[in-house]
Amino acid sequence: MVNTRSRPFHGILLYRQNYREHDMLVKFFTAEAGKKMFLIRGARRPKFKLTADILPFSYGTYDGTLKKDGLSYISDAKQVKHFTQISDDLTLNAYATYVMGLVDAAFSDGIAAPKWFDQLFYALNLINNGFDPAIVTNIMEVQLLPVFGIAPQLKRCAVCGRKATTYDYSEQFEGLICDRHFAADPHRFHLEPRTIYYLQLFSVVNLQKIGKINVNPRTKRQLQQVLDQIYDNEVGLNLKSKRFLRQMKDWSVG
Repeated sequence: MVNTRSRPFHGILLYRQNYREHDMLVKFFTAEAGKKMFLIRGARRPKFKLTADILPFSYGTYDGTLKKDGLSYISDAKQVKHFTQISDDLTLNAYATYVMGLVDAAFSDGIAAPKWFDQLFYALNLINNGFDPAIVTNIMEVQLLPVFGIAPQLKRCAVCGRKATTYDYSEQFEGLICDRHFAADPHRFHLEPRTIYYLQLFSVVNLQKIGKINVNPRTKRQLQQVLDQIYDNEVGLNLKSKRFLRQMKDWSVG
């Protein structure tokens, strides 16, 4: 049970917004109590003592009152760090913002999800440390699908249940289908075997233990194509941060 006594908590700042003249609302994903919205009084005043601790892409240990309902409060900050590379790079910033938006959309406020607190930290840390942000984002997209209530079959054929050597992805059958059933879905994705391999890998890979993954541009495009369609058509999520990522890719193509 979350009580109203001031205590330390571990938090990753998801976003912040101005509130009234001098105050600010800051949403954290906490390890102890899930997502919480905090009212930071005086946050917009000059020389506010916690200014550096509530900058975008901050994470660390804070002291505060975690209320079960309504706004929570922060009284102090300890051992706060920042994902500085993400803050300084527009592309990394865009991917990290989208990943945090996914987590924000996936969980209700006040529901503890310590596993996903760790997952978010590992994902942001990988992006901050130079790992391909598109791949980290795809991994999070795949692994968050069950949280959104979408559980595509990625281990065997969704039609007959057998394990095969050749698959394609089918929205109609909600997962992989083997070559025996390709004709059953004329709108299957026609994915290459390497793309299927990465979809399967991303569903089980441990972000904490991940090494280097080199994915060629064609496979990356196919991965993004199938995940975009799943999120657009099945999850029904339309985040502003996702639209911005798509616009950025259009800029690079142009």
